[in-house]
Amino acid sequence: MERCLVLWCPDWPVAAYLRGRGEPERAAPIAVFAQNLVVACNAAARQEGIRRGMRRRDAQSRCPALRIAAEDPARDAREFLPIADRIERLAPGLQIMRPGLCALRIRGAARYYGGELPAALALVQLLREEGIDVRAGVADGRFAAEQAARAAADAIVIEEGGSGAFLAPLPVETLDEEPLTKLLGQLGIRTLGDFARLGAREVLDRFGPSGALRHALAAGEDSRRFEPRAAPPDHTREIAFEPPVAIADQVAFGVRVAAEQFIAGLAQAGLACTEVRVELVGPDGDAVERVWAHPAAFGATSVVERVRWQLEAAATGTSLRGGVSTVRIAPEVTGSISAHEPGLYGRPDERVVHALSRVQAMLGHRGVATASVGGGRRLADRQVLTPWGERAPRSLADRPWPGALPAPHPASVYPRPIPVQVEHAGGAPEWITADGARSRVTAWAGPWPLVERGWSPAERRRADRYQVVDEAGRAWALLLEQGGEWSAEGRYD
Repeated sequence: MERCLVLWCPDWPVAAYLRGRGEPERAAPIAVFAQNLVVACNAAARQEGIRRGMRRRDAQSRCPALRIAAEDPARDAREFLPIADRIERLAPGLQIMRPGLCALRIRGAARYYGGELPAALALVQLLREEGIDVRAGVADGRFAAEQAARAAADAIVIEEGGSGAFLAPLPVETLDEEPLTKLLGQLGIRTLGDFARLGAREVLDRFGPSGALRHALAAGEDSRRFEPRAAPPDHTREIAFEPPVAIADQVAFGVRVAAEQFIAGLAQAGLACTEVRVELVGPDGDAVERVWAHPAAFGATSVVERVRWQLEAAATGTSLRGGVSTVRIAPEVTGSISAHEPGLYGRPDERVVHALSRVQAMLGHRGVATASVGGGRRLADRQVLTPWGERAPRSLADRPWPGALPAPHPASVYPRPIPVQVEHAGGAPEWITADGARSRVTAWAGPWPLVERGWSPAERRRADRYQVVDEAGRAWALLLEQGGEWSAEGRYD
């Protein structure tokens, strides 16, 4: 058995839920549920009587203020990977047992920090300074080290050969093998020490290989192989300029070789980059950072173009007035290169992507845009234009927008409402003059009031909406402003 250090982040599913939402740790009770059963909860919830395995109805009856979160294993793993990378920079050779729980060989860290306990305390302290709640345990084997970490306030070190004695008083439920522990309870075996005192051959005959492994763990004999993860390669490229360069074309020329090496390194690893992070650093340490997306996958030329566009945008502001001293290029989102290679007959949209990318290179980043439907009360507000290749913002069209025109919406929506003249008799529209032509109104509906920023007297806007059909068969969405001006928001083509 190897001496292991286990680092445990308590209530990690709850912590990952809060970290994913960008929220700080809260004192309010929170529980994570899967299939209406509690799978994790924080200390505040446990003080209210919430426990793992409890039904949602029972948990909410005990604590009506309980905050509910859905289980998301992908979120738990995603939020833990940066922490694992941080731990590995402090002590290499990390094995992730599951999100929130990892192990590493203690020998190298103990030599560096001057002992097992100083090493464990140093790692705990360094991680806690970064806002990560973590506990440490050191023992023979991962199982005993994990139980030591769960029992620790900061760090616990079990002396060599003492794992069996440490584990003996713990309940058999610690093995986390419900069929086995339930059967052991029926046989009157309550603790790991009681289970460890059974004969190994009899346990193998009665409970099989899985039971024999748990029997060895209960005795402090963890024979499982330690498998540290392979550290992911660093594909970041950094280019330094001395003296700093302020001309965009010179910077782009200087990063071209690094961009080719960046793409080649990813390709050698079987990866294609769909989002890249570009950081421009000035001579005074000021930095401009941005993540760029690509509709297919980045090549060296497209990376260089993003660097140029970012520098041109930074030059119009107050930052990087002294030029660029360092450029860093790093992959933000990658995928298998096989998913981005053209098939035998190519991709159907390959020529479209190539053509639009070329036009964008000539016109600039915002020269080519894609449209999507957003949220808003006025029709023009629902049109969202996103630069080609960028990820469209999250749509808010399904949110409640009091006063918004219900579906179906006009097919033609004017970026700016077109002024029209409406003649009415007895409160009903009778004639409409639009596009220079005067036509009689044959049908109409409305008004529907539209009130915006009603809480601010200075910015408050009020209008009324109408739908009218003229004798030419054209249907219009009209807006009557509070001052009496008529305009057309769109036309039903």
